[in-house]
Amino acid sequence: MRTLRSWLILLCLVLTPALSSAQPAEKDVRKAMRKATDFMMTSVSRHGGFVWKYSADLSEQWGEAPARPSMIWVQDPGTVGVGMMLLDAYAATGDAQYLAYAKKAANALIWGQHPAGGWHYFIDFDAGGVQKWYDDVLSKCWGWEEYYHYYGNCTFDDNVSTGATRFLMELYMTTLEPQYRTPLLAALGFILASQYPNGAWPQRYPLKDDFSFGGRPDYTSYYTLNDDVTRGNIFLLLEAHARLGNEKYKAAAHRGMDFIVLSQLTKPQAGWAQQYDKDLKPVAARSIEPAAVMSRRTVTCIRDLMTFYRITGNRKYLSGIPDAIAWLESSYLPKHHKMNDRVTHATFYEPGMNKPLYAHAEGTGIENGRCWIDYNPKNLLAYYGMQHRIDVAALKKEYERIKALTPEKATEEYRSRRGGTPAARKGDTENVTKLMQSLDKRGAWTEEIRIPDFDDVVNNPQRKLIGISTATYLHNMKTMIRHLRTVREKK
Repeated sequence: MRTLRSWLILLCLVLTPALSSAQPAEKDVRKAMRKATDFMMTSVSRHGGFVWKYSADLSEQWGEAPARPSMIWVQDPGTVGVGMMLLDAYAATGDAQYLAYAKKAANALIWGQHPAGGWHYFIDFDAGGVQKWYDDVLSKCWGWEEYYHYYGNCTFDDNVSTGATRFLMELYMTTLEPQYRTPLLAALGFILASQYPNGAWPQRYPLKDDFSFGGRPDYTSYYTLNDDVTRGNIFLLLEAHARLGNEKYKAAAHRGMDFIVLSQLTKPQAGWAQQYDKDLKPVAARSIEPAAVMSRRTVTCIRDLMTFYRITGNRKYLSGIPDAIAWLESSYLPKHHKMNDRVTHATFYEPGMNKPLYAHAEGTGIENGRCWIDYNPKNLLAYYGMQHRIDVAALKKEYERIKALTPEKATEEYRSRRGGTPAARKGDTENVTKLMQSLDKRGAWTEEIRIPDFDDVVNNPQRKLIGISTATYLHNMKTMIRHLRTVREKK
């Protein structure tokens, strides 16, 4: 016979899972989302735009580099990331305020759009102070070589111009308002104008070669694969063609695909570099990026070529993959090179010799710091990633699967896999409840944030403080949006 105590224990065991997974009311989730967004848009943003991190009292702010109060950052998780999420929130809730906020973010981007049609890393609403800010602050940020000089042009680096263009396209397709069509077409025209005849894109445009880096030529006009410059434009133009119907976008995207084929290096190093000179030879960029065959970029190009086959049904995009996989198979790191048992490949390999190349640094700032490249696998530069893991067997297996598809089956597969709503992840319900409870009175999600030592990124004695992260706001809002969609699908 059970005692009263045993019955109570059994009752708790039965009820506890139900209580822990209790679903928050939709109206409460929507209320929390609006509270957080109202705070970010009215108290944190600058003219609808954002940087990446803020001190809790909003007295300091940072993008990828230290930011002036008049600055916003274009790239995700800055203004573009927030704008895209706001459109997602509008689609999920029907709340017109999210659309109004998305328009505000877009207007900030349009204000800072370069006359050529693209964007710089950031927008400064006090444009007259930008050059001085570069001279006094950004040029002293050791390790951020892309900020050493102010070019005054636009960049494809880190999805800056492509991200802003995609957001404007999403907003225009949502509203069909002419005021967004004009800057969108200017941005797409910029992408067309900046493409080289061989299909590649430079890192920056309009073209400049004003600044050398450690005695090396200015790398910003090279044919650039690094940071997804060329592939980012390819996929954006394909999307633009699908949504806007201009055949010029499709033709430019296909030229970009053909450049991936063209830029593959020859056997036995049949991989890809990060950037190329006009003779299609690998060239160096920043002081930690040597002229090299790059293993991670090779994996990306292999995967893209398989995708290009599924888009077009043209088997020419598969022809170079076996040689690329063979190079990866021949380039496993020897055991005495590995920093741990997980890694398989170096990031950089010397052209011709196929020896792993490694970046190192010493010093405490731009005045006494230096970087160099050699063959030594010890004391590696920490913040870039000199070694990593590649599952070559899985890559080869996927290639064999794709190769076996007929062109018709390949294109059918691509069409069937496009789009779709992100699925809710296990634990989202519990997370949503915690997120709702963790908002402060203002509507802010505060946390410990870490700010790099921008004067010394190598040794990087990070500063820790309580602050607000735009990335965290985006993550939390996306979690709540997924939750709302999942709840509705179950009804």
